[in-house]
Amino acid sequence: MSGHLTARDDARVWGLHFGLIAILFAAQYVLPDYHNGVMARVMVLALFAMGYNVLFGYTGLLSLGHSMFFAAGLYGAGLPIYHFGVHPLPAFAIGIGCGTALALLVGALALRTTGVAFMIVTLMFAQVAYLMSLWLGEWTRGDEGLTLSRAERIIEIGPMFLDMTNRDTRYIIAWALFALGLGITLLIARSRFGRVLVAIRENEERARMLGFDTFANKLASVAISGAISATAGAAYVLLFGYMGSTFASIQYSILPLLWVLLGGAATTLGPFFGTLLMFYLAEMSNDALNAWFPDARLNQIGIVGVALILLVLFFPKGLFGSIRERWLKWLP
Repeated sequence: MSGHLTARDDARVWGLHFGLIAILFAAQYVLPDYHNGVMARVMVLALFAMGYNVLFGYTGLLSLGHSMFFAAGLYGAGLPIYHFGVHPLPAFAIGIGCGTALALLVGALALRTTGVAFMIVTLMFAQVAYLMSLWLGEWTRGDEGLTLSRAERIIEIGPMFLDMTNRDTRYIIAWALFALGLGITLLIARSRFGRVLVAIRENEERARMLGFDTFANKLASVAISGAISATAGAAYVLLFGYMGSTFASIQYSILPLLWVLLGGAATTLGPFFGTLLMFYLAEMSNDALNAWFPDARLNQIGIVGVALILLVLFFPKGLFGSIRERWLKWLP
């Protein structure tokens, strides 16, 4: 967010975010079943992109290892339920705890490096995590994955009964987590901590000379980013009932980067709209090109590649980054 916000601009910011949350809440009553499920999935994956944006967009640290945080939440929540019958609520907390602890460990080691070296170190950690998910195939079943039954995805505490296989329940939980994540990222962007992260991104040496503990702030950024990403992973396995090694692969480290770049790095709304656009671009590419090119993965790569080329040429700062730069200076 650039410059000092007036009271009117401040009201616009809150109004815009509350407006999006309200629209998404109302959408569950009008969307067809298929698009209802797609939107629930998009909101969970957008939460993952928000976590990535904290580190990449605001702190300026390019990570190629975020799949391990998502997978830590996924497996940390899913495996205790599948193998030991743990209740979904404590399992959800375990998943978030696993991702946060892993982020602190990786951050403490990877932050000894900078620039390209940081990117390579995070990639190496992620590859180790992916290989471990394959090596522990007796527990994870590798790429084949594991599926939670309906009974394992029901939360029943006293009068409260939540069936996460139910379409409406799944949507409202995804919506609530998305709204919480959006609120957290907005508060970070507008806080002193967020401004320190931006200062580190712009000129770390100057931030250090001004008396800021850059290592501690970057480690906090990695931890918050990992915790949000793990929350998305834990939510994914509970809401959609599947966990597999694919989610620990390099693909799921690159995807949040693409979502953030498309929507606009260091913007609060960019991760959601980037995820939404990329998801539907991939879906439409399959439908449009399937008759000529039956390989769905190649279709998606081609369409995504064209979209990114157009993005770099016409919106180099992403959709919301470019909108903020050209027209709406008050956008966070």
